[in-house]
Amino acid sequence: MSQTTMQNEWVLGFEGIAYQGVSRRAFLLSGTGVAFGVSFGGTLAGISEAFAQSGEFSPNGWVRVAPDGTVTVYSPASEMGQGVMTSMPLLLAEEMDLDWSRVKVEQAPYIPKVFGNPRFGGGMTTGASRTTQGYYDLIRLAGLQARLIMVQAAAEKWGVPASEVSTEPHFAVHRASGRRMGYGEIASFAKVPAEAPKVDKAQLKPMSQHRLIGKDVGRVDVPSKVVGQAIYGIDVRLPGMLYGAVLRTPVQGEKPEKIDDAAALKVPGVVKVVPLPYGVGVVAENYPAAKKAKALLKVEWSKTAKARAYSSDKIIAEYAARARNLSDSSGVDFIKEGDAKGAMAGAAKTISAEFTTEHVAHMCMEPMNATALVNGEKIEVWAPSQSPFFIFIATSVRLGYKPENVTSHVTLLGGGFGRRVEADYVTDAALLAKAMEGKPVKVVWSREDDVQNDKYRPITAQHVSAGLDANGKLIALRHRMVGESIYARAAPAIFQQAGGKDQPFCEGSEIKYDVPNHLVEFLREQRGVDVGFWRAVGGGYTKFALETVIDECARSAKQDPLDYRMALLEKEPRARRVLEEVAKMADWKTKRPAGRALGLAYSDMWNVHLATIVEASVDRKTGRVRVHEVWGAVDPGVAVQPKNIEAQIESATMYGISHVLMERITFKDGAVVQSNFHDYPVLRMNEAPIVHTKVIPTDNYPGGIGEVGLTTIPPAVANAVFSLTGKRLRALPFEQKLLRA
Repeated sequence: MSQTTMQNEWVLGFEGIAYQGVSRRAFLLSGTGVAFGVSFGGTLAGISEAFAQSGEFSPNGWVRVAPDGTVTVYSPASEMGQGVMTSMPLLLAEEMDLDWSRVKVEQAPYIPKVFGNPRFGGGMTTGASRTTQGYYDLIRLAGLQARLIMVQAAAEKWGVPASEVSTEPHFAVHRASGRRMGYGEIASFAKVPAEAPKVDKAQLKPMSQHRLIGKDVGRVDVPSKVVGQAIYGIDVRLPGMLYGAVLRTPVQGEKPEKIDDAAALKVPGVVKVVPLPYGVGVVAENYPAAKKAKALLKVEWSKTAKARAYSSDKIIAEYAARARNLSDSSGVDFIKEGDAKGAMAGAAKTISAEFTTEHVAHMCMEPMNATALVNGEKIEVWAPSQSPFFIFIATSVRLGYKPENVTSHVTLLGGGFGRRVEADYVTDAALLAKAMEGKPVKVVWSREDDVQNDKYRPITAQHVSAGLDANGKLIALRHRMVGESIYARAAPAIFQQAGGKDQPFCEGSEIKYDVPNHLVEFLREQRGVDVGFWRAVGGGYTKFALETVIDECARSAKQDPLDYRMALLEKEPRARRVLEEVAKMADWKTKRPAGRALGLAYSDMWNVHLATIVEASVDRKTGRVRVHEVWGAVDPGVAVQPKNIEAQIESATMYGISHVLMERITFKDGAVVQSNFHDYPVLRMNEAPIVHTKVIPTDNYPGGIGEVGLTTIPPAVANAVFSLTGKRLRALPFEQKLLRA
């Protein structure tokens, strides 16, 4: 998908709702052919007057300056541990020339015309590794504009041309006269100009002049988390608040037909039982009572859902059969470059491999929860959400509240990973709050609710064919992917507009390797089970397939896997550099101790170049794989906060290893088998490897970093296992029985 398409794809919004993105009615931020319009729902002077009531000056909608010099910057993205509450305001602070020690950060309210992400068509959503990519220019330009407004105000006060006034951190300076004026003093008299200064990217600081960007500063969200004062969704407390729990149908697509709530209503503290379209809600004075009453409900469910025929082992086999049926042309071409089929027919050698992946759950440490309050025609929501836009859709579009009557508050998130871009838990709270009008209701999902009602990463089957010439060079790739569509449910308008292509399902199938003939086919299945965005989405399985096949091609050509990749990336210097660097870090060509081996993989996703090497061992008695050490070299372009990039690579590495070795959600006749950590194990601290990450900043536009570290783990581990055992593992999670000697 082209960059232009990616930037505009969310304009149609969720479920086909027309969504007005970025407006041009206020100031224009433009440069190099790209224009960002940001509207404040009125004039700049109007918003400044609103803040002036509290004695603060707002040069534009992104920032407020108090007379004491304290500057408050809004953070537009949801903070779920990835550090955006620091890195995004830091961008503004850089261009506004702020003293970071005097900056406060607040979560931005839901005003998409101000805080919308251009990569989501102006919507306020955090995910898909688009936060830094989407906001990098926009927020810096907003900071630059704010600085110019402060400079103009100081110049007018001094009676000098603005061109003679420069800035130092938190001060305007007139060097000719030696005068300096703090931003706080300027705020006490400054007025927003009738026409704000136009700014463009040519005026932004070059990388060589960055004072904050590229430097590591303390994350603003960490201190409150350390002392237990941070407010997550589950911490929200409101006067008179009630608690809700929801019993959902065990099979998706069904509904309650008969409800026996007699026993539930006898539980002390229970206030009301509320029938819902997809289940039954219980409202109580406390959560234990709501949970206990939910367990006592006796419900007869409909039995007509398509998903009743859904069993994981059966589905995987059927998907795999379709993927390997090369004559099945019922899918859509996601990528078509050259003539892959023709080149394959004329290849000196072909390599074919099949890959499957099972459902995996998000397992956020903070279970799903939301609080809602309904007063007449108005609704207010507090939620740990990745998308206030989707909160708006859930309340306004689905439940009928007028947009102007919806207020949402995004709290800190105890993990997101794509799960909290959904709004099902918000719908729970909204419906129960409506039933208890005038009283706030907090809905909390139990861990069992969370595990059994997730929006899982889809089951997939992939068939990859590689064609080699007589010298072993890769000349053709044909990649067939079968699975349930993510976009068809989550963003049907986008799915239809794209002609049935599912970008998140297929992402990662794009490659930097110099392969002249490349065909990627998406074959959609419709089995009645919702699937969703899971960290790295398609990259978690597409790179698994591609990078293990590349490894197999190298060995078939009797070439070192590193050298083979370097030859395929001759035109990609950034890719070659990270490969060279990680090879040095891990001593790639040095023989490992007995029982240990290295595996290599490379990713080019989200405009980031990452090369990863793992050292692994296999217990041949049990078949258990252990990852001991991981090395990663990453070129993210501009590294806004290098240490935070390292942390994100480490986080995604652990997430990746966990799902490679043990995570699995299985369905039996439409119902989820697993229910909690006892039967859905995740990587434990004593199983975690040592991780070494080297960040290689370059003066390229920054890429997305929150997910990329996961993409290289499955193939790197699989390639290491092959070196140890001679066996190719092609299913996630790995089957230990295949490795027993």
